[in-house]
This record gives sequence, structure tokens and C-alpha cells, in this order.
Amino acid sequence: MKFISWNIDSINAAVEHKSVRGVMTWEVLQQIALEKPDVLAIQETKLKATGLTKKQETALDELFPNYYRYLRMSTGRSGYSGTMMLTRHEPISVTMPEIGAPGEMDIEGRIITLEFENNYVSTVYTPNSGSGLARLEDRQAWDDAYRAYVQTLDATKPVIFSGDFNVAHQEIDLKNSKSNHKKAGFTNEEREHFSQLLDAGFTDTFRYLHPDQAGVYTWWAQISKTSKINNSGWRIDYYLTSNRLADQVSELSVIDTGARQDHAPIKLEMTDGFRL
Repeated sequence: MKFISWNIDSINAAVEHKSVRGVMTWEVLQQIALEKPDVLAIQETKLKATGLTKKQETALDELFPNYYRYLRMSTGRSGYSGTMMLTRHEPISVTMPEIGAPGEMDIEGRIITLEFENNYVSTVYTPNSGSGLARLEDRQAWDDAYRAYVQTLDATKPVIFSGDFNVAHQEIDLKNSKSNHKKAGFTNEEREHFSQLLDAGFTDTFRYLHPDQAGVYTWWAQISKTSKINNSGWRIDYYLTSNRLADQVSELSVIDTGARQDHAPIKLEMTDGFRL
């Protein structure tokens, strides 16, 4: 069984594919469709509060026929944040929770959870601590609330959850750890909260399979023209599972996006015996 997760940075840019980067984004989305994932999770859709346009609906229907599709848009700031999940398997229930996060975080469309017979599958777009770490205090409150939320799910059924967590956990998870220390995504506080999430009963599937592998990243800054060429990246996108599912994980890989910078999709593959 196959799961893919991707911070797409605008559904509209992909569907319109008028810019060079938009064309690359559309090509990656087509590549994902060819994979035929059982569940696809997308973050940072940047959809308006009204949801998909007719053109966007048609494009997704053609790429992902016979998929169930669930959207969550930001109802605070339109065209900001947002998540989407597509699944070949009809879920028992779909939840778009509010977790008691500070400010407008709960209305920014950041979490969707699908319930299946044996497991939950969820996606998250974690708030960025922002320029000058202006949102770091709120981010820590989010991390605490989110950890409590997934623990609640885990108490009922095992959980597979993915997304842009906006943190590189360890020094091995980014190219330039010394120069980026104490910057958004690599502060002591964010890293410690991610450790707390793992300690609450969850497994970082990539590190479980590849404990010492360096140089594998999921995000390269667009502001630097050479970040992808030099592989000066960060691993900030994850598939986490309840610890009791870890032995059913067969592979976690990063999908090649060529010259496209920003986020790359990640693909989780489970063993033949796994059932949703």
C-alpha cells in the first residue's frame, strides 16, 4: 500500500502551469498521479475559502479518477495555507479538527483526518515560526496541542500522519546546521517539541529505515538559485506512524522533482500485509 504527501505551494499554480515553475509543479503532480497512491495528502493548497474552481476540479478529476477528495480551506485568510486529501478507499469518517491552537491557526485549514477500519490517516501543515521567530511562542503552543490531538487518535487506532512539519529534527536533517541554528525550522524549541512528539509513541519512518543516512532532504529554498544544485536542503516533510505500525513500513523515499526547488513529495510504502 502506497501513501504520498506533498506541500504543493498552490494548487492553482499547478493547474494553470503558465510560469516555468508552474509547469514543473504540474509535471510533479502528473508524476504522482502515475504512482496511483492509495492516499495522497497535499499541504499549502492556497485555495480560496470557496474551494476549487471548476477548472481545478476538472484537472484533479482527470488526474485522479475514482478518488474520494476532501478539502479544508483557510476561513481566516483566503488563499492561504489549506490541505487536501485524496483516497482510493472510502473512509468511515472525515474530521477537520480544531485542536485549541492559538490565534487563527485553527481556522487556517491545517489538518484533515480520515478514519478507516484499522487506522487513521491524517495530514498536517504545521505553522512556520516566521521571520524573526515572531510566531515561535504560538508555534510551541501548536506543537503541544497537535501532539495531544494525535495521541487521542492513537489511543483508539494506529495513526499514519504526514505533512510539512516545518522543522528539521536533527543536524543530519539539513545541510548547513551551524549557520541555520536558531532560525525558523531549526530552533532548539521546535526540535525539542518534535522529539516530544516522537517520544509520545510515534516513529519517524525515514529515520527508522535509514538511521544514519545524510544528504536526503525534502525542501530547498527558492531564494537561493543554487540550493538544489548544491543539495543545500532541509528534511522538514515527514511520514510518522504509531510505533506499533513501524514494522509494517517497507520504504520511505523522496520523489525526484528535478530542478524544481521548494518541497518535494515523499512516498511511504507499507508491507503487503498492511490494511487500512
